[in-house]
Amino acid sequence: MAALSLAKPTPTLRLSPSFPPHSHRHPQSPLPFPPNSSASHFLGLRLSFTSPPSSPVSSLGRFFVSAKVNKGQVPPPFTLKDQDGKAVSLSKFKGKPVVVYFYPADETPGCTKQACAFRDSYEKFKKAGAQVVGISGDDPSSHKAFAKKYRLPFTLLSDEGNKVRKDWGVPSDLFGALPGRQTYVLDKNGIVQLIYNNQFQPEKHIDETLKLLQSL
Repeated sequence: MAALSLAKPTPTLRLSPSFPPHSHRHPQSPLPFPPNSSASHFLGLRLSFTSPPSSPVSSLGRFFVSAKVNKGQVPPPFTLKDQDGKAVSLSKFKGKPVVVYFYPADETPGCTKQACAFRDSYEKFKKAGAQVVGISGDDPSSHKAFAKKYRLPFTLLSDEGNKVRKDWGVPSDLFGALPGRQTYVLDKNGIVQLIYNNQFQPEKHIDETLKLLQSL
């Protein structure tokens, strides 16, 4: 009878479902389980969203709450400086298709390859009646040197502070450590008809973009 009495649950032994009922408190932790337990790791992931911005999980948290431009939408307007320091607005391109491609940075291997691929196919874009616009966080002087070095015939815009990138919801790569590489095709009415994201195969942006433009 004594054993049955001990087995009877009492209010003082009841725990929240969030904590394992048979765990015991670690002497250096306020949690009712050792810090290296699986439950602690799970809770750590939840708590890490309040950690400093350098945390990879924190970066993921920022990504999930960001706005996002989708196919069939008109993206937020912008006015940015080009490689010559002149202000260029998105509305300038209305009435003709425009390819807006966001890239991480001038002079990096993938971005150079992508820019040169757009350059080499530029006549095809012109034939399709489309303009090409590249956007990164580099300043106008960096864009000017980049365009001159590789003879880029199209506009490069300086999104210092990455405001437009954030407004359009361009996703980052590598847990937020690397600005994303994303291409948008807008039709003559300014409506997004294609969104293509491929960080590590930059030339495919040109192929996918031309396919759509030639079908419009």
